[in-house]
Amino acid sequence: MMFVDYSKISNEAKVWVYPSSRKFYATEIAEIEQKIKAFVENWKPEDENFKASYQFLYNRFIVFIADTENSTLTNTDIDASVSFILELQETYKVELLDKMNACFKQGEFVQYKELKDFKKLVKKRAVTGKTIIFDNLITNKNDFKNFWEIPIEESWYNRFL
Repeated sequence: MMFVDYSKISNEAKVWVYPSSRKFYATEIAEIEQKIKAFVENWKPEDENFKASYQFLYNRFIVFIADTENSTLTNTDIDASVSFILELQETYKVELLDKMNACFKQGEFVQYKELKDFKKLVKKRAVTGKTIIFDNLITNKNDFKNFWEIPIEESWYNRFL
């Protein structure tokens, strides 16, 4: 297994985005980042062709990137990553696996809302089609680079506008 810089992973690489229900505190960030890096570095130690990386963005999003061009990810490997995320949830008392939420920007801040609350904000026009939303359902690096942070009107969330 080789931990590689994000920029050196192919655009076809698999991506998993885990949005935190709250921003991580400044006192937690170094420790969390260290844990994430240690996990990714030891994800598939027996597979020398496996390349993986991560991004820790806005002190809120944990992103795993796995290049499966010369290697395969088994269900066991996926389970290991989910188990790691579950450990983080427990340790830091956050929700990381709820994909049915909306994460969006309000000014420089990232908001995390359950979908029902997000729909209410749309109705009240507290968010608009121009509001930047994070599509945490994307599955590869190309989409992550190009379609993760986009205006609501260009995302699947536009059905709520």
